[in-house]
Amino acid sequence: MAAHQHHLHEGESLKAAARQHLTSRGEQWTDMRAAVFDALSGFNRPASAYDIAEAVSNEQGRRVAANSVYRILDLFVGANLARRVESANAYVANAHPDCLHDCIFLICDSCGQAVHIDDDSLSGGVRKAAESAGFSNQRPVIEVRGTCGDCGDGNS
Repeated sequence: MAAHQHHLHEGESLKAAARQHLTSRGEQWTDMRAAVFDALSGFNRPASAYDIAEAVSNEQGRRVAANSVYRILDLFVGANLARRVESANAYVANAHPDCLHDCIFLICDSCGQAVHIDDDSLSGGVRKAAESAGFSNQRPVIEVRGTCGDCGDGNS
């Protein structure tokens, strides 16, 4: 497997890396953006904008609209702070925001867990095929649905 190495952040390190990465792009790290990032990074599975809006609303004791969360999530995806799991219309925090690469998600149909892996040979092959078909500036997102090792599928 052609994978690359990078430093994975978690907890306060992840929040600091996200804040630094966003501000280095000329964006502000507002209280609301911090609250959305905290909520997003607190989930152990992909979270919808509604999940995140509910978590932020509960934390702040006031209603936060999903539309506001969607706008912030769009910013986070564009800034590489979050990844969108297309098939679930949900998001995960990017544990290495300083590393830009293609997404390969392994998604468990039983528990909803999404594991993000890097395999440059696979995504490179998809890029090459897209270029051969006349596509440019593509960014592959590959999702594999199945059953994770924790849930097991009885076929071991």
